[in-house]
Amino acid sequence: MKEMKLYNTLTRSLDEFTPMSPDRVTLYTCGPTVYDYLHVGNWATYVYWDTLVRVLKFNGYEVERVMNITDVGHLVSDADDGEDKLEKGARRDGKTAWEIAEHYTDAFVRGMHEFGLVAPEHMVRATDFIPQQLALVRTLKEKGYTYQTSDGIYFDTSKFPRYADFAQLDLAAQKAGARVEANSEKRQPWDFALWKFTEPGKRRDMEWETPEDLLDSHGRETPGAASGAAGVIMGFPGWHLECSTMAMELLGQTIDIHTGGIDHIPVHHTNEIAQSEAASGVQFARYWLHCNHLKIDGGKISKSLGNGYTMAHLKERGFTAMDLRMFILQSHYQSEGNFSFDILAAARNRLKNWRDVACLRHQIHDRLNDDTKRNDAPQYFSPQAAIGAMREALNNNLNTPEALSIIDESFSSISQRPLDAIYRTGLVELLQTIDDVLGLQLLDSTPDINDDAKQLLVERRRARDNKNWVRSDELRDQLKTLGIIMRDTAYDTIWTYA
Repeated sequence: MKEMKLYNTLTRSLDEFTPMSPDRVTLYTCGPTVYDYLHVGNWATYVYWDTLVRVLKFNGYEVERVMNITDVGHLVSDADDGEDKLEKGARRDGKTAWEIAEHYTDAFVRGMHEFGLVAPEHMVRATDFIPQQLALVRTLKEKGYTYQTSDGIYFDTSKFPRYADFAQLDLAAQKAGARVEANSEKRQPWDFALWKFTEPGKRRDMEWETPEDLLDSHGRETPGAASGAAGVIMGFPGWHLECSTMAMELLGQTIDIHTGGIDHIPVHHTNEIAQSEAASGVQFARYWLHCNHLKIDGGKISKSLGNGYTMAHLKERGFTAMDLRMFILQSHYQSEGNFSFDILAAARNRLKNWRDVACLRHQIHDRLNDDTKRNDAPQYFSPQAAIGAMREALNNNLNTPEALSIIDESFSSISQRPLDAIYRTGLVELLQTIDDVLGLQLLDSTPDINDDAKQLLVERRRARDNKNWVRSDELRDQLKTLGIIMRDTAYDTIWTYA
């Protein structure tokens, strides 16, 4: 395995990555809350963690990853107050919460395919793990970490002395309502809900019976809680509980890597660590990776500002998921990105230039591909140096901007050479490596042209040889209608896609 370094939020340092198993990595990715379409900032997160998976595989690791689908329990407030986002989406769209979850989960999966994201080994819905989540609450209660209020079962953070360590929170300086909204029944303002009770007089689309053994001694008489048949208290899981449960159930009590956005550090991931380690007694995750925010024209992404651009908005302007993927990779995952359509257009042009180089592999004659002669010949471009430099950049905390610069330099060198000075096997190897680690689909997006187009190329070459420039131009225009662009260089005539 190659040496790989990652910035670990847990240690606040660039740490050498050493998984628990020498050849296997367990990884948990915080997935989407499926109440709406994802915007460009959301997709940036998934492209970054897809790159992490690809680089781990590039280094020879087997990766077992869990990505959750949050389809219940994510409230609009970090204080465990407000409406469930799925219920809110259901009211907005005039559907049930179950229908909303299904619709936007399907949209997310389609988007994953468009972006070429590596499918996680386990993509699981929170609603499929209700019994396991209740079992985790039961364990925490048995160990003395929970208490009950009129609206739910809460984690008592005072019982977990390391609670503030991960996010380096200064709890003593925080007053109720400063970090989260005040709740007079909470013992500490930052205590968080493990299981919420359905509000009195209401019925939720997604709710489950609260097992009696999870309730305090007064049980069914819990004031303020809605009761179902025979006085059963209905409820639903807390958002934080879901991730801990799915990670530990599928990957084990300790995992190698946990990923998410920097906004998860002070609340969501802090709470995950507290409840997971309180229940298991062992470290939850050994490496924590967090990506920074993507801003829009220097400001925040907000639907109220009309800049929560989805892929549908980008397609209306002629952009593709691969254009956006290139745009995202141009920034380091820890850097605060800035989205604008001008920058996206520049990324599209960069991708187009790379695809032009990829097209060259179809135009190099077979007689020029004697590997035994060309592999180490200094006058030919060899991919090994470029691939090695890419690996070094990506193993240095996923430095995608540097990797892209290395590719730019390599492609510039290739494109300035005549076709008979390009080592085809080496070019294909380089393209395949780029696709493997960056997921830009250069090979798939640049198939060879068909036989009819090739015949037109032969005719155009013959017309140029005969200095029949009128016929040459006619054939060039005919090829253009087929989406094929001709470029005459000092050495060759090169075709690319429009």
